[in-house]
Amino acid sequence: MGWVVLGVLALIVIYFISIYNGLVSARNLFKNAFAQIDVQLTRRHDLIPNLVETAKGYLKHERETLEAVITARNAAVSGLKNASANPGDAQAVQQLNGAEAQLSASLGRLFALAEAYPDLKANQNMMQLSEELTATENKVAFARQAYNDAVMNYNTMREQFPNSIISNQFGFQPAQLLEIESPDKREVPKISFT
Repeated sequence: MGWVVLGVLALIVIYFISIYNGLVSARNLFKNAFAQIDVQLTRRHDLIPNLVETAKGYLKHERETLEAVITARNAAVSGLKNASANPGDAQAVQQLNGAEAQLSASLGRLFALAEAYPDLKANQNMMQLSEELTATENKVAFARQAYNDAVMNYNTMREQFPNSIISNQFGFQPAQLLEIESPDKREVPKISFT
């Protein structure tokens, strides 16, 4: 009888260990997915200074718009650095959401303004940078989707019973989705130089 009880206890311990390991795996998956977003957002942030430099010569009287793009870019870089340090920190991810939304809005204003300058629209560097930025925006969207899927899986896993017992006991905090708040900000900035 003692062996049966010991065997049952061993199975229960093994079961809880497998739950713990599953939670660790799910947490690592969403952190890895965030690393992919980090790569794409870093690429986006690196393209923006080149875009602004190209536009500077043409938009001499539009200094305010150019400064707004650079300020928004710097805020987004800072937000990304904070979120990358701990993708599980909901507040850091929310700050990144806001910074990226602001950057997208300022880029949209820059491209809308560029429409008024035919020479800038025809500039080969501007066209190439715009195409690269559009491609990067698409990659960011795919990476965000993969991250949000991993976060949803992790959060579901940590909330299910009996997983919730283990997740609460060992401090598995909920992860934050990476979202853009309003539907109009979800659109990729329209870039047209034709």
